[in-house]
Amino acid sequence: MSASVVVPWDDALIGYDLGPSHPLNPLRLDLTMRLARELGVLDLPTVTVTRPEVATDDLLALVHERDYIAAVRTAGADPADADPARGLGSLDTPAFAGMHEVSALVVGATLAAAEAVWTGRAEHAVNIAGGLHHAMPGAASGFCVYNDPAVAIAWMLGQGAERVAYVDVDVHHGDGVERAFWDEPRVLTISVHESGHYLFPGTGFPDDSGGPAADGTAVNLALPPGTSDGGWLRSFSAVVPALLEDFRPDVLVTQHGCDSHVLDPLAHFGLTVDGQRSSYAALHDLAHRHAGGRWVACGGGGYELAQVVPRAWTHLLAEAAGSPIAPETPVPEVWRAYVAERYGLVAPQRMTDGATPSWRDWSEGFDPGDDVDRAVLATQRAVFPAHGLGGALGP
Repeated sequence: MSASVVVPWDDALIGYDLGPSHPLNPLRLDLTMRLARELGVLDLPTVTVTRPEVATDDLLALVHERDYIAAVRTAGADPADADPARGLGSLDTPAFAGMHEVSALVVGATLAAAEAVWTGRAEHAVNIAGGLHHAMPGAASGFCVYNDPAVAIAWMLGQGAERVAYVDVDVHHGDGVERAFWDEPRVLTISVHESGHYLFPGTGFPDDSGGPAADGTAVNLALPPGTSDGGWLRSFSAVVPALLEDFRPDVLVTQHGCDSHVLDPLAHFGLTVDGQRSSYAALHDLAHRHAGGRWVACGGGGYELAQVVPRAWTHLLAEAAGSPIAPETPVPEVWRAYVAERYGLVAPQRMTDGATPSWRDWSEGFDPGDDVDRAVLATQRAVFPAHGLGGALGP
């Protein structure tokens, strides 16, 4: 299903480094690209690795305030001058030397992905360094300086896109992208996340469904802690496909934070790499069904640095390339040795957690005693009527 895939990459992206004790450690990017190379994903005939450029201020200003861009540049020149009112220099988003340049490079990589897909140069594109979905127009938030998916979406709207759909499967609510397009009917944002009652950023509830000009275009599927493969995939299939079929986007943009994994230290879901892999295949299929195959995928969160992130995003790259990796595939020994010698971490042995995800289809009935089912019903009731959709079951 993949004619061509662009992967924007530059080793300079590893420089998005918030400090040695910060959970968003860029070693996860290094390990992902190395694993993908060792497994031959980046050498597939469908894959082209390109070098991105730093996004200009004019491009950043499609989403971000120019005073904020100037504040980021100032903080990067001297971290002591970081403006806490702009979320810079906080424990969440510490200032660091060169902050503006590498953050703008992350945006440039997602823009390169969007440009390749929008112009037809590639069918799909993946920027694993992207997905910094919490950044707001005038402030850093949640480890995110600039909001690369939002800038890419805004750029495609400027190029003539009439409808862009954004699906965010990070365990945290995709609040920054939602905020950027809250009252924009040309953009459908769907976030599948752990409820804000339990997790940062404390937002993303079902009734948060868009501004007055765009009712129903902000979709929030807020799931309970402990949600595992079956419940997650059941909820996804009960909400996302119907909305994409109705919206008929020109392009699908996705964010693939893998912090939904059971081992992730910052959240409370119970997904496996196998469940996450199933979500990538589902979104790939939906891009072909409802967006003419045009698919721009980004990374995102993920804080189990060796066991989870590299495997998950290598599966994402392989899925986008049309050559999915068999779950039982052994992890290359040379990569496992590098993980141990370079970072002192324990590497996984196979590309699977040994799970075989399955789920009960929503059409089989609503269980009023199931927290996941109640979350699905709340989301359907909040947004399906605006799309002329039925499907909500239950009392």
